[in-house]
Amino acid sequence: MSDLAIAYDDHERVREVVDRLIYCAEGVSVSFDGYDEAHVKGPGLYFAVIGDSDYGAYADPMGDNRWPRDDCPSVFDEDAFAAAAESVSVARDGGVVVAVDGEVETQMVRFRDLGTRAEESDLVDDVSYEPWMGSRHMSAIETSVRPEVVATVTLSEETGRVSVFRDGEADSTGREAIGGRWRVE
Repeated sequence: MSDLAIAYDDHERVREVVDRLIYCAEGVSVSFDGYDEAHVKGPGLYFAVIGDSDYGAYADPMGDNRWPRDDCPSVFDEDAFAAAAESVSVARDGGVVVAVDGEVETQMVRFRDLGTRAEESDLVDDVSYEPWMGSRHMSAIETSVRPEVVATVTLSEETGRVSVFRDGEADSTGREAIGGRWRVE
């Protein structure tokens, strides 16, 4: 690492960005009561915290899917961020790109599979999938091993599970455990 490079994993403000994404995804999860109903799709989210503004090398635009940046440009706009995430979770598809400073990109994306570029082939070995992972989570764990990505956060539309992926490792919390002892039933 150069003398001017920032270790984003250890940077307090970047950890706060990731924490806000986790808490927001957990809030959306616990606010939906239909996960146990047959044939019901709940809210789903996919955030990626990126330390590089040139993510176009490994992501493609998801059509007209957009984050409502006019209403919420940053994860630090607490109420606006929660409202925007709630809306996006049920009405749009794709990954939401969040910069390490908390700014949210307008265009939602599809992250490309690992190994699509020659320089990525060694990253594939750093990924192991769990049986509970669907396509959103498999994409998120793959994306998390990219050097430009600090972390990814997902909310499962099937179960309400919230997962954080860093460097190909998953830390996942089932909906029943979100909020721990402070969860209001």
